[in-house]
Amino acid sequence: MAAGGSTQQRRREMAAASAAAISGAGRCRLSKIGATRRPPPARVRVAVRLRPFVDGTAGASDPPCVRGMDSCSLEIANWRNHQETLKYQFDAFYGERSTQQDIYAGSVQPILRHLLEGQNASVLAYGPTGAGKTHTMLGSPEQPGVIPRALMDLLQLTREEGAEGRPWALSVTMSYLEIYQEKVLDLLDPASGDLVIREDCRGNILIPGLSQKPISSFADFERHFLPASRNRTVGATRLNQRSSRSHAVLLVKVDQRERLAPFRQREGKLYLIDLAGSEDNRRTGNKGLRLKESGAINTSLFVLGKVVDALNQGLPRVPYRDSKLTRLLQDSLGGSAHSILIANIAPERRFYLDTVSALNFAARSKEVINRPFTNESLQPHALGPVKLSQKELLGPPEAKRARGPEEEEIGSPEPMAAPASASQKLSPLQKLSSMDPAMLERLLSLDRLLASQGSQGAPLLSTPKRERMVLMKTVEEKDLEIERLKTKQKELEAKMLAQKAEEKENHCPTMLRPLSHRTVTGAKPLKKAVVMPLQLIQEQAASPNAEIHILKNKGRKRKANILGLAAGQRCGAS
Repeated sequence: MAAGGSTQQRRREMAAASAAAISGAGRCRLSKIGATRRPPPARVRVAVRLRPFVDGTAGASDPPCVRGMDSCSLEIANWRNHQETLKYQFDAFYGERSTQQDIYAGSVQPILRHLLEGQNASVLAYGPTGAGKTHTMLGSPEQPGVIPRALMDLLQLTREEGAEGRPWALSVTMSYLEIYQEKVLDLLDPASGDLVIREDCRGNILIPGLSQKPISSFADFERHFLPASRNRTVGATRLNQRSSRSHAVLLVKVDQRERLAPFRQREGKLYLIDLAGSEDNRRTGNKGLRLKESGAINTSLFVLGKVVDALNQGLPRVPYRDSKLTRLLQDSLGGSAHSILIANIAPERRFYLDTVSALNFAARSKEVINRPFTNESLQPHALGPVKLSQKELLGPPEAKRARGPEEEEIGSPEPMAAPASASQKLSPLQKLSSMDPAMLERLLSLDRLLASQGSQGAPLLSTPKRERMVLMKTVEEKDLEIERLKTKQKELEAKMLAQKAEEKENHCPTMLRPLSHRTVTGAKPLKKAVVMPLQLIQEQAASPNAEIHILKNKGRKRKANILGLAAGQRCGAS
């Protein structure tokens, strides 16, 4: 019953995989028809490769612990119960007899077409030390691995798509780096030192200062790649005489430029990553520098597992920044790349724990969802300034005379009250006079480029309805904002005038009083007070006809009561 249930489940999964393949083929067609349409989410695809025994035969003392069931599933002994087995289901399983061509053609080659559509792709080789990751990625001259095969096919595709007469011109560049003890080192230029990892405003991961070499043929690739590979850090351990002590990343960029208007530009990136293997220092016998290297490798792989778990659980924070490796793999896991994980495992029973750990990581990784999109933009030189024609520079009367009779009959039904300007060419977008001059200049440039291709009517009306409505809404909001600011300015001016009038009235009240309310009085003669000696005053007071001036003090004011003196007595006294 359990076997029947597992068979039905396997059939359902195979049907889902075939449906995903069909949808992937449809996605390729859609991306060619409309580049602006966003492709659907893509799950990380996982393939498992079982390397053969090191000596070529399975010894009686060390029997195999892994067995393949079909092209997508395998089973491994259960260490808790030796009578049971643990079954795993993946997108592909490659047994001991699988060749390098089988792995490349089955898992890696199908994703190369996404690069020509302006999308990213990534191939990761994961597994414990000694499981054959470097052999899978590099191979040998007799059995080349994923990297040489992918570069050979990619360069052939770019030559075919970029040939004369095709709409796109393509160019390919390569960069090669390693992450050694949390340091990013440029293998093409080892003297550059430790590089930093940055993120631009669009979320793309980049490394400033990383060397980029243009390649147009496989010979150019070998001339740069082979010397750089010798710069990678390797070391001898008990399990591997040439053990990788760093994570190696080969970055290949495919730039596309459209030869005709509207001169679009696309960029696709291919990450080919050879991860260093996790190590058990008790079996590898690492000491000194090798022990420090293995500590850095295991730490980065542990953070890689935390990133996968956080993505599967939907946690708000994914610890990409906890390691240089995960920071660089931000596009590959949970990012914008079509990712393939090739998990390499060993058949020997002494590697059982490492094999189970690698299979569990691969099973968790196939649940990660990426969201690819097309990296497309317009070339800067396609948006240069546009020279206006003579008809555009003339006003309505001059333009009417300059038009031919056919143009007069087809003329615009709406009369133009104001002189014709450059912005009126884009009348379907409503008022453009309040827009930013640089944006207006770019719209005019796009309008002229589309008109030169023989488009009919208003070219800008052929843009998507949603973008046009957003632009019209932005213009309307700017107009409303300008009207609101004008109204506010008028209110402030009226308020300032009223305030000035009120201040003038408070400081000068007599100037605003009517003349009829004023009382005019004649000027009074000044009174003089004469100070006389006391004896003289007593003598004058004794006479019956004397008048005396008496000064009285009332508070702070002094009032004088006039007592008249006879003119004759005053003269006699003098």
